Amino acid sequence: MAEERIREGEDQAPVTGRTARGETAAEDLQGKNPILEYWRQISAGEIVVGQKVRRVYQKLAWDVEHPGEWFYSPKRAEHVITFVEKYCRHSKGKLGGQPIRLELWQRAMLAALFGFIDDDGIRKYRELILIVGKKNGKSTLGSAIGNYMLFADGEAGPEVYAVATKRDQAKIIWEEARRMVRKSPALLKRARTLVAEIINDANDGKFRALASDKDTLDGLNVSCALMDEIHQWKAGRGLYDIIADGVAAREQPIIAIFSTAGTIRQDIYDEKYEECERIVQGYDQPDGYRDERVLPIVYELDSRNEWQDPDCWMKANPGLGTIKNRTTLAEKVERCKANPRLLKNVLCKEFNIRETSSEAWLTYEEIRNRETFRVPERGWSDEELETGRDGGKLFPECLGKTDAENTLRPRYAIGGVDLSGTTDLTAAKAIFQVPESDKIFVCSMYWLPEDVLELRVREDKIPYDLWHDQGLLRLCPGNKINPHAVTEWFRELWEKFDLFFFAIGYDEWGAEMWAEEMRQTFGRDTMIPVRQGVKTLSAPMKLLGADLAARRIVYNDNPIDEWCLMNTSYEEDKNGNIQPKKTNNPRKRIDGAAALLDAYTVFLQKEEAYRNLI
Repeated sequence: MAEERIREGEDQAPVTGRTARGETAAEDLQGKNPILEYWRQISAGEIVVGQKVRRVYQKLAWDVEHPGEWFYSPKRAEHVITFVEKYCRHSKGKLGGQPIRLELWQRAMLAALFGFIDDDGIRKYRELILIVGKKNGKSTLGSAIGNYMLFADGEAGPEVYAVATKRDQAKIIWEEARRMVRKSPALLKRARTLVAEIINDANDGKFRALASDKDTLDGLNVSCALMDEIHQWKAGRGLYDIIADGVAAREQPIIAIFSTAGTIRQDIYDEKYEECERIVQGYDQPDGYRDERVLPIVYELDSRNEWQDPDCWMKANPGLGTIKNRTTLAEKVERCKANPRLLKNVLCKEFNIRETSSEAWLTYEEIRNRETFRVPERGWSDEELETGRDGGKLFPECLGKTDAENTLRPRYAIGGVDLSGTTDLTAAKAIFQVPESDKIFVCSMYWLPEDVLELRVREDKIPYDLWHDQGLLRLCPGNKINPHAVTEWFRELWEKFDLFFFAIGYDEWGAEMWAEEMRQTFGRDTMIPVRQGVKTLSAPMKLLGADLAARRIVYNDNPIDEWCLMNTSYEEDKNGNIQPKKTNNPRKRIDGAAALLDAYTVFLQKEEAYRNLI
């Protein structure tokens, strides 16, 4: 009987102070930490994962070894893993009735979700976002998490909900959880499995399925919400917000989201996917987006082109060969080769490529470039730059990073501009070369209407205010961009930094009045319209991508440039021609990339004449 006990709360008593942190180090040295083991196999190439998962587990491993506000508790991590493997059973198929045996990727994820705590024993993570290819056991795992939160989390009066916009979808996880309870003598002894809920009389807990009748969902006191297949949710933000509001009274609630990719765009799935992107990108950006309460686990191909490579399939399917049948997937891939009309569905459901006409242009590794430079004002000698005229400090208005050793003195530049009205950023670029280098150096400026700054910071969670304080972004009074501010920036580069503009590329749509102002300032032959479309942009975009990946484009470690490049996707026609893809999502601006591409396109057109000048 003792082995059938579920020690509710006993193993979950808060562990505090030096004892808990000392146990952490001792347990890790014994090699019992699934996070470290998973990261070891990933970094050794023994397990193949995509770039997002790789970066998340690199950070998690670092967090284990460098405890701070939160630290890793082996006891808390092992408690949930032991519960799942000891008390939860499969209900269907050849494994029906057998205990669940978690794979390493599942153990690592549960260890991360439940194992990081503070000195009061309160969990770090409050939200899990798991995006994984279909048939990798996510519903089974969700059901096991739900039962753990009902029976063994130590919460008084837990309220666990399986949530979806349609009741049939919401009941998938709940029904599986009920079957688990019925197949486990230890759980069944403590629970009543009713028609619409599971009741745990020992702690006054309940586990229900909820659909999106929002008029009846207010007033929930949620300890755990399991959101299944959010890619199917339409107008899902309202439902998510109600559940998120419902966890406010709990000390350590969990919202767990499980999904594959889907076809419904600009809804809750895209919001949560893009949140994962921002979190992962922010790990490497000093001023990047931060949310230490969300655990983003996104299994996906890094590129659409990997779908025919069996060695890449595990990037989206960590359970391939064990939970998911490899032969069945291989047969689907072969059918797609014979019938391309089947490909979009397979890419979406099996490999988590979002079903749109576009995909990410470049990876983060291809975009990332920490090289910096500076351009002094005209008249400053190298000696004056070292000693300064203000008490030994570098001149504060040097264009670029004032602490960089690489001082450049360009004479001629090529500009690029992407104008906007209200929602978009306006972006301008000055790209140039110097005789001693083959690299292309980029100076940037961005503008945003002053009236929308606070709204954009609050709703989009993008640090426009910080970028403004850093001098990377300027504000235009009112609610729209005044193109004259762009003209003044180019004039400033010319007058203060002695940078003469050989040519300036721009999208002529809606920009003729501004272009005429620029012609009057810089000469009639300076302004070069860049027609938007694959005919003009395909070759330059491909070459620009190659130069970015080769670190030939030095954008001065500008975080807005990097962010715009990361947001850029592309459309491809049947002949393999590409062009940038814009969205209506204000959180994903690509204006900086568009301005850079306009400048680069003109650079290619004028390359020989430009090189003769420098």
